[in-house]
Amino acid sequence: MKSRHVDVAVIGAGSAGLVAFRSAKEWTDNVVLIEGGPYGTTCARVGCMPSKLLIAAAEAAHAAHQAPEFGIRVSRVDIDGAAVMDRVRRERDRFVGFVVDGVEEISEADRILGYARFLDNNRLQIDEHTIVHAERIVIATGSSPSYPKAWDELGDRLIVNDDIFYWNDLPASVAVIGPGVIGLELGQALSRLGVDVSLLGMGRKVGPLTDPDVMESARATFSEEFHLDADVNVKGMQRVENGVRIQFTDYVGKNHERVVDYVVAATGRAPNVGGLTLEKTTLPLDSNGLPIFDNETMRIGRSHVFIAGDVDNDRPLLHEAADDGRIAGTNAGRYPKVEVSERRSPLAVVFSDPQIAMVGNTFKELAGRSVVVGEASFEDQGRSRVMLKNKGLLHVYADADTGRLLGAEIVGPRAEHLAHLLAWSHQSKHTIETMLGMPFYHPVIEEGLRTALRNASKKLRVPALKVA
Repeated sequence: MKSRHVDVAVIGAGSAGLVAFRSAKEWTDNVVLIEGGPYGTTCARVGCMPSKLLIAAAEAAHAAHQAPEFGIRVSRVDIDGAAVMDRVRRERDRFVGFVVDGVEEISEADRILGYARFLDNNRLQIDEHTIVHAERIVIATGSSPSYPKAWDELGDRLIVNDDIFYWNDLPASVAVIGPGVIGLELGQALSRLGVDVSLLGMGRKVGPLTDPDVMESARATFSEEFHLDADVNVKGMQRVENGVRIQFTDYVGKNHERVVDYVVAATGRAPNVGGLTLEKTTLPLDSNGLPIFDNETMRIGRSHVFIAGDVDNDRPLLHEAADDGRIAGTNAGRYPKVEVSERRSPLAVVFSDPQIAMVGNTFKELAGRSVVVGEASFEDQGRSRVMLKNKGLLHVYADADTGRLLGAEIVGPRAEHLAHLLAWSHQSKHTIETMLGMPFYHPVIEEGLRTALRNASKKLRVPALKVA
């Protein structure tokens, strides 16, 4: 067993871990990066990039099917599932290759291959070959798909979202369990590519939305395109010769039975902490065995150990993981000088069609506060109707007394762009008045945002800017 002493050990070479490693390196050269699995981030391998490749193919198919509504005749749309998945895998491998190349530029002396587990507060054992004595540690081990273990009885007919990007062809039918971000993106994409999709959930929740009106707009819109039942009670799932038989009851109590080729478990992700043996440390843990940390310093308790990325179960988004890594790596590198770092405004996008976006405080988080809601429907919004994308609803939330923008929830066309404008305004602490003083071109979807801002300004207790 080899032994090594370092100032900082970073466990995990994903998005957060790589940023943490480089940030710690700015303070000390004695940093080691530990990785047990293949190099290449979750985003590149099975997350952001391959899912967008699948969605891009789905959007192309949908545009062809929608062309007659513009007076353009398309005689036939053939979807070659094998060709679709071949491009997804090829382009995915390119993105992974870029990440791997970046990791391999790191000196071999600064990298250790193997899975780390804690022996005590400062010692890590890497597989059966190395003991690392670390003055400070960053945990950046990511997350993995999670689902009820009873579903394992479905064998190879149960897949997680990660598996989809290794398919050689598209199946005839799937049941996607969980209409969250992952389930909604993949479910709609597969449906547009000709797969018979049943997207099933509980509690009528759709995506990350918390505003009941926006959520209902999303549910109604997606239900027009494919089978979406966001409030079911799954009675049972059994493996059968040709796939899986699912029995469920819908929200009005009606019984249903379907046989599908595969069940896709899109029921969330769980932090990868199981193999770390955190119980051998004195780190503070919650009832689920997860480290208790400060998200402004990424420090676990009052210890010398920091956490970053999806493993912290806080904001599972790439840009947030990178921020986590920067904060954790910097504080680990300059420890014991630990400083608070101001976080960027929350921003999240679901790449469905219409898109879903969340900015700043959610409707749920604002419950009980003095807030006005500005509303705009995209049903009759000019540019949206021009493009036949006139579906969805935008709500902006502002402080009733000061007019300051507090947050927004959106389901609508090109919401990713509206969300960035709103996030920049939120982070800049802009008021509704200030935002209405900004330029708006015509005809653009952003005019829908202006409609919502004007609607909010009428409800404020402060004088609003008069804009023509």
